[in-house]
Amino acid sequence: MRIHLFDTTLRDGLQCPGLVLRRVDRVRIASALVEAGVPLLEVGVPAMGATAVGDVRAVVRETGPERVVTWCRAREADLGPAAKTGAAGVHLSFPVSRIHMQAWRKSAAWVENELARLVSLGRNRFSSVSVGAQDASRADPAWLARFARMAREAGACRIRLADTVGILNPSSAAALTRNVAIAAPGLPIEIHCHNDLGLATANTLAALSAGATYASVTVNGIGERAGNASLEQVAVAAAQAYGFEHGVTLGALGPLCDRVARFTRIQIPKAAPIVGAHAFRHESGIHCAGLLVDPATYQPFPAEKVGRSPSTFVLGEKSGLSALQAACGRLGIRDSSPELLSKVRSLSRRTRRAVSDRTLVRLASTF
Repeated sequence: MRIHLFDTTLRDGLQCPGLVLRRVDRVRIASALVEAGVPLLEVGVPAMGATAVGDVRAVVRETGPERVVTWCRAREADLGPAAKTGAAGVHLSFPVSRIHMQAWRKSAAWVENELARLVSLGRNRFSSVSVGAQDASRADPAWLARFARMAREAGACRIRLADTVGILNPSSAAALTRNVAIAAPGLPIEIHCHNDLGLATANTLAALSAGATYASVTVNGIGERAGNASLEQVAVAAAQAYGFEHGVTLGALGPLCDRVARFTRIQIPKAAPIVGAHAFRHESGIHCAGLLVDPATYQPFPAEKVGRSPSTFVLGEKSGLSALQAACGRLGIRDSSPELLSKVRSLSRRTRRAVSDRTLVRLASTF
């Protein structure tokens, strides 16, 4: 099955508290996303003013207008600034849950009236108009189904099901997607998950397996609160675990994630799946012994597949003789005895850190 990864690093990702990017860095991130084969980029909120419009325009100049979708509230006044960006697509976000409609002092009748009107106005100015069901995960299912049918009839190119506060689980994400697909057949579905319960990637994949064909993602999973579904996790898992095709170059993910981490000043956690520093680093004796025979024993795929350096071993308290022998062979150390391993383990326990190559050479010289 073919799916489409819709990157929103430069819109929802930038809602991460305290995160500010220079225009040049936004353009560099957009360029890297395009180079990695990401087909669609959601960029900016033009209604924020002239600076925001200029930021989106700069991205459009770099990537071309067809890849760029810009975000609007369900307000006619937002369409003017959005059109000034030159983006080919626009996304209109509507509240669909009771709590969100009450918060914005809107009613179901207002949504019904404005949906058709705003989509029509948008189609006069943009090549594509997608519609967002804000807080879809807490909306009444019957009302959400009606909203989806109205979006299709209005001419929306796609509906976004937003798990705005990250409360879905894989089962409910799949059910939500199936219900909307049944209600509005032929209308492409995009799933947009937040990570408040740590389930954004799992929920995204569940929705894709249930019929969604677009997935909102951000590089390194950045975003407001606990962030969004991660581009690198969804891309690799979709291909590796589900066999989905999406056109993103997996080997570009490591450098892309590093670039975004550098520009945003948000470090990638060491244990982060796919691109974390520890994702392909090993210390356990039995793991290292197995990996020396066949890397597939304890790795689901080679590090090079996602643009990372080959896996490495760390010598420390949990190391075994096989890893020590491999390290000694690499460093030209003749002695790789159990006695040396004992010293390595003891030193690691005492210092509470791994033993470096330089320290290993020094330890070996004492025998």
